[in-house]
Amino acid sequence: MTRYIIILFSAMLILTLTITSLNAQNITGFKDSRVADQLQFEERLGEKIQSETFAEHLYELTKKPHIAGTENSMRVIEYIAEAMENAGLEVELHPYDVLLGEPGEINITIEGDQPIRLQNKENEYEEDPWSSHPEVTHGWNAYSASGEVTAEVVYVNYGRMEDFEELEQMGIDLSGKIALARYGGNFRGFKAKYAEEAGAAGLIIFTDPHDSGFKRGEVYPDGRFNDESAIQRGSLLTLEYYGDPLTPFEPALPLDHPETPERLEIEDTDLPRIPVAPIGYGAAEKILERMSGDPAPDPWQGGLDLTYAIEGGSDLKVTLDVDQPLEIKRIKNITGKIVGSEYPDEWIILGCHHDAWTFGSADPNSGTALLLTLIEGLSEMLQDGWQPRRTLVFAHWDAEEFGLIGASEWVEHHLEELMDKTVMYINADMSVTGPNFRAASTPSLHSAIMEASTAVMHPDTQLTLYDYWLGDSDRQEPGIGRLGSGSDFVPFIHRAGIPSAQISMSGSVPVYHSTYDNLHFYETFIDPDYKYGPALAHYYGVLSTRFADADVLPFDPVRTAVALKGMKKEIIEIGGEGVFDNSNFGELIELFGETGGYYHTVLRNFTSGNHTPTKIGAINRILLQMERNLIVEEGLEFRPWLRNLAVSPDPFRGYAAWALPLYRYSIEKDLLEDVVHMHQVHQIHTEMLMGNVQDISALMDLLLQ
Repeated sequence: MTRYIIILFSAMLILTLTITSLNAQNITGFKDSRVADQLQFEERLGEKIQSETFAEHLYELTKKPHIAGTENSMRVIEYIAEAMENAGLEVELHPYDVLLGEPGEINITIEGDQPIRLQNKENEYEEDPWSSHPEVTHGWNAYSASGEVTAEVVYVNYGRMEDFEELEQMGIDLSGKIALARYGGNFRGFKAKYAEEAGAAGLIIFTDPHDSGFKRGEVYPDGRFNDESAIQRGSLLTLEYYGDPLTPFEPALPLDHPETPERLEIEDTDLPRIPVAPIGYGAAEKILERMSGDPAPDPWQGGLDLTYAIEGGSDLKVTLDVDQPLEIKRIKNITGKIVGSEYPDEWIILGCHHDAWTFGSADPNSGTALLLTLIEGLSEMLQDGWQPRRTLVFAHWDAEEFGLIGASEWVEHHLEELMDKTVMYINADMSVTGPNFRAASTPSLHSAIMEASTAVMHPDTQLTLYDYWLGDSDRQEPGIGRLGSGSDFVPFIHRAGIPSAQISMSGSVPVYHSTYDNLHFYETFIDPDYKYGPALAHYYGVLSTRFADADVLPFDPVRTAVALKGMKKEIIEIGGEGVFDNSNFGELIELFGETGGYYHTVLRNFTSGNHTPTKIGAINRILLQMERNLIVEEGLEFRPWLRNLAVSPDPFRGYAAWALPLYRYSIEKDLLEDVVHMHQVHQIHTEMLMGNVQDISALMDLLLQ
C-alpha cells in the first residue's frame, strides 16, 4: 500500500471535481462507450411512468384503514403481490408471527360532579368522506399497558429526559400521577419510558397547536395543519433491539414453522408498564385550563391561549383507562425480483412498508404507489428487451408502524445472505408528500444520489431535480442527511452494514398518523395533479438501474472519508480535543481519503476506455463489501443489536443519528477517563479504518492489472 500513500490527492479536491462535473452527462461506474445507452434507457423509462398509474395504485392501497395484522392489511398485501405478479416479477411472501397490540378501548375522563369524557377520535367533515369511514379507530399508542388510573396531573413539556430532570430540580414529584406531554422533541416511546421511570402512573400525549396546529397556519379541513381533534397514533417500543418484542435477535418464524424460535413471555420484555393514550389539543385544553399550579417555564409554554401550569393541583383528577389486548399475529412481507442477467447474486433492494395507522395516503403508501408505478415502467422495458445486469428486489414491509418489525425480521432471517449479496437499499417510506427533493444516506452513496438527480426534471419547473434541490443556495452542493431511526432502513444500515438511502419529494404533513392522512388530504394539500410520484419513481428508476447496470459499482469512498472526518470534528466539539488522545483515528482518515482519491483517478482511467482490467467481478466484490468494514460483530456496547461504528440511532431520544456512536456514548456516560475502555474504542475504529484503506489498495491493484 505504501506506493499509494505518497500520492497525496486531496479528498476535498476530488469532491470539488465531482461537484463541478455533475451537470456533464457522464455516469460514474459506466464505461464511456455505454453511457449513451443508459441515458437513452432512462429517458424511455421516464416516458413509461404515468400519473394515472400512481393515482390508481394510491387509491387502491389507501381506500380503507389497514393496520398491520388485520383483514384490511391482508387485502393490501394481496393487491401488492398481484400487481407485481402482473408485471412479471418473481413474487414471494414472507410470513412472521409477531406480537402486536390492538386498539382496544380507551377512556379519558376529567373527574368531578359532572365528569367530562375527553374526545379521542377525530372530527368528521362533509368535504372529507374518509373522515367518517366506519373502520377508523380511536387514537391509541401501540404496546401501552392496560390499566385504569385516577390521579392528579403533571405537565412534563415534551417528555424528554431533560424535561424530567428539570422537574426533579423543581421538586416536582410524579409518583402515582398522570404525566401530560406534548408531541415533539423525541420519539413518543421515550416519553412513556421516562414518565414510567419518574414514577408516573400513566401518560397522556397531545398534539400542541404551537408545533402543528393553528399557530402554524390554517387548520384542517381548510388548511393542512391539525385541527383540535387530530390525534397522532403510534408505537411506544423502545426495546434494546428492533423487530418482534418476543424474539430478540432471531426471526419470528410462524408458530407452526419447524424452526420457530422460543418466544419470551410478555412480562419478561421491557414493554411499557403504565397506560398511555394520545389526544388532540382540543381535549388537552380541557385539562390544561383546569390546572392550578405554578406556571411552566417560558420554553414550556405551548400554543393554546392559556398559561400552561406544571401541576394540576389536588382538585383536578383525571382517569385514564386503557384496555389494549396484545396478541401474536401473522404479518407478511412481499418481495418481487427482476433477476439480473450477469450478476444475479448482487441485489439492489428498494423497499417501503405497507401498513398504516389509518389510511396512510402519505405515510407510507405514497412510497408503495411509487414503487408499484416504477415496477410497471420497468415491466414495459423488460418487454422491450431490457434486463438489468444485477438483480432488482422490490420489498414491501409489514408492521413497520409497530416498530420496524417486518423489515427487521426479514433482515434477521436472511442476515448472512443479505450481507453477502446486497449492493444497496433505498427506502421509499412516506416519500411523495410535496415538491422538495430530499435525501439522507450513507456517505458512500452521496455522489451517485446527486449525479442521478441531474437526469430527472422537476415537474413544477424547467430545472433538474438537482438544480431545484440546490436552489439559490451559496453551497457547492445540496445537503444530504444522516440515517438515524424511524423507518425500515434501520436493520439494513445499522445491523447489516448495507449502504442505504431515504429519498423523497417532500412537504409538510402535520396530520401524520391521524385519520386525515387520507386521499382527500393528499389530493387537496399534497399533489392534486399526481405529478410528484411519477417524477420520483423516474428518479428511483435512474438511481437503481445505474447501480444495477454499472460496470463498476459507483460507490464513493472519498465521501465516506470526508464524512468520518466531519464526524470526528463533531465529537471533539461535544467532548473536547482529548477524546482522540492516544488514537491514530485522524491520521487513518487522511490516509483513507488520499487512497480514495487515487482510486477515483484510476477508475476514471478505466471508464474512459484507456485500460480494461481483467477482474471486474473481483473489483465489484470488494466495493460491495466495503461498507461491512463499519460493522462490529459483537454489536455496540450500549445496544448490541446495532452494529454500525459510523452512525446509530440516538439511544436517548430516538429518531436522530449519533455520529461515531461508541465515542459519543463514552462522552455521555463519562467514560473518557477509563483508559481500558477508551483503548478498546480506539482499537475498534483503527481496525475499521485499516480495513477500508486495505480494500482501496486492493481495488487499485485490480484496476491496474
